[in-house]
Amino acid sequence: MTTDQIVAFSLVGAVIALLIWDRLRYDLVGMLALVAGLVAGIIPTKEAFTGFSDDIVVIVGSALVVSAGVGRSGIVETAMRPLAPLMRVPWTQVAVLTGAVTLLSAVMKNVGALAVFMPIAIQVARRTGTPVSYLLMPMAFGSLMGGLMTLVGTSPNIIVSRMRGEILGQPFGMFDFTPVGLAISVLGVAFLAFGGWRLLPGKRGSNSGQPAFSVDDFTTEVRLPAESPFVGRTVHDLEEAGEGDVTVAAIIREGHRRYVPSGHWTLFADDILVLECDTQALARVVPVAGLQLVAEKELRGVTSADELAVVEAVVAQSSMLIGNTVEDVCLRERYGANLLALSRRGRPIRQRLRRIRFRFGDLLVLQVRAADVTATLAALGCLPLAERDVTLGRPRKQRLALAIVAATIALVATGTVPVAPAFFGAAVAMMLTRVLSLKEAYDSVEWPILILLGSLIPVSEALRTTGGTDLIAGLLSDVAQGLPPLLALGLILVAAMAVTPFLNNAATVLVMAPIGASLAGHLGLRPDAFLMAVAVGAGCDFLTPIGHQCNTLVMGPGGYRFADYSRLGLPLSILVILVGTPLIAFVWPLVPH
Repeated sequence: MTTDQIVAFSLVGAVIALLIWDRLRYDLVGMLALVAGLVAGIIPTKEAFTGFSDDIVVIVGSALVVSAGVGRSGIVETAMRPLAPLMRVPWTQVAVLTGAVTLLSAVMKNVGALAVFMPIAIQVARRTGTPVSYLLMPMAFGSLMGGLMTLVGTSPNIIVSRMRGEILGQPFGMFDFTPVGLAISVLGVAFLAFGGWRLLPGKRGSNSGQPAFSVDDFTTEVRLPAESPFVGRTVHDLEEAGEGDVTVAAIIREGHRRYVPSGHWTLFADDILVLECDTQALARVVPVAGLQLVAEKELRGVTSADELAVVEAVVAQSSMLIGNTVEDVCLRERYGANLLALSRRGRPIRQRLRRIRFRFGDLLVLQVRAADVTATLAALGCLPLAERDVTLGRPRKQRLALAIVAATIALVATGTVPVAPAFFGAAVAMMLTRVLSLKEAYDSVEWPILILLGSLIPVSEALRTTGGTDLIAGLLSDVAQGLPPLLALGLILVAAMAVTPFLNNAATVLVMAPIGASLAGHLGLRPDAFLMAVAVGAGCDFLTPIGHQCNTLVMGPGGYRFADYSRLGLPLSILVILVGTPLIAFVWPLVPH
């Protein structure tokens, strides 16, 4: 092993260790790796920033903008309305919602497709009484499988396509991924709909006996004014007024003293009541009992109640709220929003709302200016959950968005325009036609992902140019020497699938794709199948909530625990391995002609 190889392996090992450690954000890890490679001399100075001009970065960034345009246009909500009568029982709900997310993920970024359908799924769960935990994880897994079907469905496909272009002179095309991805998606959705959802928790063994995420998990604070008809009456009387859907969890008196009341406790003027209820029950009990929402303050520029909207939203992974309180971020003064209620994965809230530090996955009820709902949620880094309160789409732009996407896919599929300029043009068209505003377009781009890609592409190239990938491939070929070609292919797929939960999937492909191609060369086999196996393995992260942001996104709203992912994800992963390996070998023959 040469000195450069030792340095390259040490650098990649350090990147993996830092990503697993998870104390530094992944884009910073990528930048540190790039700087370290420059200092160590394994990355030439003139090639240090070539990754940022790579087609991968352009395609991923543009695809995110196009995805946001599709989500905001309202196409999906319109298309789903005729299917509503079919979604009456859990298995049909899983089949329709997961199937729809899977299909949409083929033409837009999977996390964007999932975000579009989450409000619909939660509304379906509320309307039918189905635990939302039965729906959200299958949808997340469906979004990952759907991303396997086309070049732009997920970042691993784009990176693998580029690798093939470097090795064979011809990158994978838009629909080269479809035969394998479509078969895996169809079988995967069938498994999830016809029994897989039963592996998920419906009800937790909590004190309440309620689902981990349910509509009565919100905690809010109200004041009992002197003129309320419930002054002098009991806690039980107030709960009865809420038709059994409202619980008085605590009473705050004397400024700060918090009491847990029994039903016979008497209510006094100016009591602050901590209620646990859903937004519909809250809307019923507030006017009946003459209550005042503690957090409901006047918002600047609002002159009428008609100008206000109450929306439910989830704190996203990149939200600036995380780690801060209402007062820290000046929620009302800076963002024009009042926090009315909060839910945290079914756990009781013990603090005053204004003192709670937000966490990823928290469910919020916010009062905002109706005209600024989308902009406010985007600025806070929250995703809307309540379809009835948020205009998710702009109907007048549906045809434009559909036309832009259809034209882009047609241009790429026919080979008229390469993928990068086609999707860049589509992103520009989304902004030019006002399907998206410029701010919305820039906000939709996941800049940390682009920084990670641009930084790690030279690092990955350094591993190849120093001979590191050939060295690993040689070791793997020794292991695989006695194996049939099909098992060697399966080995690469399993390796990529095993590594992905601990790395970003893009980083996994940047490391594993050159190794897979080199292993194919050592075994005298064609590299196509091995590159495809890396893409499938990296795209199918079903075992943890941390490997892919789609899995993380549903953890809070679904009330999932870490172990829940493997309960459903392990059998699905085994299915992908057993079906995907021979299917890849059939579509992309291993032995050269």
